[in-house]
Formats: sequence, C-alpha cells, structure tokens
Amino acid sequence: MAIPIPIPHRQLFIDGEWSEPLRGKRLPIINPATEESIGDIPAATVEDVELAVAAARRALTRNKGTDWARAPGAVRAKYLRAIAAKIIEKKSELALLESLDCGKPLDEAAWDMDDVAGCFEFYADLAEALDAKQRAPLSLPMQTFKCYILREPIGVVGLITPWNYPLLMAAWKVAPALAAGCTAVLKPSELSSVTCLELARVCKEVALPPGVLNVVTGLGPEAGAPLASHPHVDKVAFTGSTETGKKIMTSAAQMVKPVSLELGGKSPIIVFEDVEVEKAVEWTLFGCFWTNGQICSATSRLLLHETIAEEFLGKLVTWAKNIKVSDPLEEGCRLGPVVSEGQYEKINKFISTAKSEGATILCGGGRPQHLEKGYFVEPTIITNVETSMQIWREEIFGPVLCVKTFRTEEEAIELANDTHYGLAGAVISKDTERCQRISEMIQAGVIWVNCSQPCFCQAPWGGTKRSGFGRELGEWGLDNYLSVKQVTEYISDDPWGWYPSPSKL
Repeated sequence: MAIPIPIPHRQLFIDGEWSEPLRGKRLPIINPATEESIGDIPAATVEDVELAVAAARRALTRNKGTDWARAPGAVRAKYLRAIAAKIIEKKSELALLESLDCGKPLDEAAWDMDDVAGCFEFYADLAEALDAKQRAPLSLPMQTFKCYILREPIGVVGLITPWNYPLLMAAWKVAPALAAGCTAVLKPSELSSVTCLELARVCKEVALPPGVLNVVTGLGPEAGAPLASHPHVDKVAFTGSTETGKKIMTSAAQMVKPVSLELGGKSPIIVFEDVEVEKAVEWTLFGCFWTNGQICSATSRLLLHETIAEEFLGKLVTWAKNIKVSDPLEEGCRLGPVVSEGQYEKINKFISTAKSEGATILCGGGRPQHLEKGYFVEPTIITNVETSMQIWREEIFGPVLCVKTFRTEEEAIELANDTHYGLAGAVISKDTERCQRISEMIQAGVIWVNCSQPCFCQAPWGGTKRSGFGRELGEWGLDNYLSVKQVTEYISDDPWGWYPSPSKL
C-alpha cells in the first residue's frame, strides 16, 4: 500500500528552532502495518539534551520570568488555544501520520486529535482561572498576621511519553505544564515520535516563545535517561513501563527531585449475572482490544460470574471474530498492528507460555490468515487460567484477554485486587448499590461502571501500587506542575515582644 502522504523530515526542536542532532544520528520509522521503513527521526544524545534543558531554563527566567513563568495565566492561555486551533486545522494530516507511525486505526487516531485539542483548550481555561486564585487569603487564628498562597510553576520539567497514544499522552503533560508556567523538554518514545515533532511545528507556527517547549527524540538510554537525571530539570513526569519508571525514580531520588509516574496495569473487569449480555460483551472487548490492546488501563482480566460464563464466552468469541483486523488506513478497521516487531514477539511469547502452562486459547492466538505482512495479532481470548500464570499476572500490552469465573462478590473483589498493579478496574451490573460497593473496594485510581476505557480531560487519571502515583488531567494535572508557597505577614503596629527590650532594662 503506497503511503498516502510523505513523512515530514524533521530535526530536533530546541530553543524555538530546528536543530540537527550534534552527532548526526537518525532512527528509522517503521510502519507496523507493512514492516517497511517510511522515514526517519533525529536521535538526540546527551549533548542535545544539555542544549534543550539550557534553552528551557533560559525561557523560564527570561526577563525575570515575566515572559512566561510569571506572565498572567491569560497570556499563556492564548498560546494554548492557538495550539488547539492548529491541531484541529491539521487533524486529518496528524491522524494519518499517527496511524502510519504506530499502527492505530485511522478512526481512533482522528478521535485522539480531537482529544488533544480538547486538552489544550481545557488547560487554557485553567491557566486563566489561575490568575484569580493567586494570593488567595487563608484564615488564621491570630489577628496580628495575614497569610496568602502563591501558586508558582515548579520550573523546568522533563516529560517522557509512551508510544500508544503518541500525541495525546504528550498533550496530557505539555498542556498542564505550560498552563502552570513551566518550561519543558518533551522526549517521546522512539517508536512513535512523528506527531510530537509536528507539535513542535505547531508551536513554531503559533510563535510560542523560544525554549518554552523543546522536543528531543531518540532512544531512552541516550536521550531519556540524561533528561531524567539532569540537575537543571526540576521535575520528571513519565508514562510508560513500571521497569523504566523504577529507573527514573532512582535517578530522580539522587537529587530529591519530584516525579509523577503513570506505569503499567493489569486491570480487572467484573461482569455479574444480571447484565445485558450483548452490551456487556461489547464493553469487555472494547476494554481490552481498543488501541490494538496497547493500553496501560486495559481491562485485560475478565472476571465472569459462573452462571453466565458459557453464554457470555460464546458471544464474546463470536463478536471477537467479527472485529475487522486490517491495515489501519482501511475503512472500518477496528484492530491494527501492534507497534513494533519487538512488541509482536513479546505478545506471541506470552500466548505460547500460556499454552505451555495449560491455559486454553479460546479464540485467536496467532497472526490473521489474510495478513502476511505487519505486526498483527488476532484478538485473543484465553480461558482455564490460574492466578499464578504469567498471562494473568503480567502486563501483556496487546489484544489478549484472560478469563476467570467467580461465584460471589467477595471472591470477585479478592481476584480483582490480587495484583501488583492498581491503575483501573471496571464493574458491569444492573445493581447500583453493588457497583458502588465494588467501586470502593477495588484498589485502583480509575473505576468504570457499566463501561470500560472512557477518559475525559476533566477527570483525574492515575494509579496506585505499582501503577505509579500522581494524577494527570483535571485540576489535579495542573497541580502536578505547580509549587505552593505561603506568604505570611505581621500586620500589628505593636512590637512582637518575645524578648525584653534592652532599652527598658
């Protein structure tokens, strides 16, 4: 299939300008649907990261901060709204680039672009609202003092983002960081950096002040690690694997640097016996197979009430076999390829290990017969799973759903919480009180009732346990990038009087 548009040839974006990596290195862009190279991206190394951090530091302090960090929130909001407008203007081009780069079905990529623009708009509103919150007075028990609160940008932030929602995950970090008055260095995943480089182009087009946002692409060890450990980066926000999260936390700890981490997941979806089966089947599939199964919050562990298991699984398989698996640019595609050869091999290894451990592949489990090329994995459903199996305990990050049955509500909750992760969970039942009980009992940061995966930029996002800490989105996403300062003033005309005055001795 011919590429519908050429991949733009970009450089690193540092201090408002395109700049070639100092070592001149580039990395190939592989289209996961065809396994062919369709372009390349610049590969930054430690020297480039140094330049980007220095540019962000200058932008933070330029004119004593009045250009950006200490400018009114309304000034920053204008830039965020201009970025949002450009994203909508370029929506079809950006969606196409996203789809070619990471294998996401084109319809999903277009939906993502709407969400990206919505995220910048939302944080533009919060940037404006910040002005009114400054110097908010506190009530004190002593009349001789008054106190107010300043909310200040935390400083230069390092933003390290994943490949499953390349531009959207960048927006989740860039929009609130800029709204707060921070300056930033964005390091997207080397597996899907194309649209983040287009975000740099958008920033240039709206004349964002130089150095406020810098984009450095490249490998994790060569660009991500030096950014996370840089002494002039005041905070690191990371979305990705738990293993990488541990490394970032360790390097940040050396400088007592704050981090927020959104890591892996192994989220449960609990389906009770009183559901409308077809409706619940669709949400179950969507919760695991949306975004080609590559979602940290995927509800990939299905807990099914034993009395409806046979009927439910029968319909689940019928629906799964009906999902259109194709080149992501084909009309009606609902499952594209996974992002890379490495990811493809990892998922297939998970499936073969499950087989060898005695699990049953109820549906899928291999490459779709009609697709000879590309990193495609059929929608896969696995039953006869023990809780000790790797497939049940570890994050797969692919279109693989594991199933266990339960008898009682207590058993379902125990199975749901028996995991190191705590990002999300879902419950499907017509019993409102039961849904409320379970929402309170599941140990996770996000709970869905009678659905799975909806996400709104107004609501907080983040996990517990090994899924990380800190919250993105909503007002909590802005708080991530703000430092709170108290200013207390003595307002009495009387001396303090703690020490006897020498003049009165």
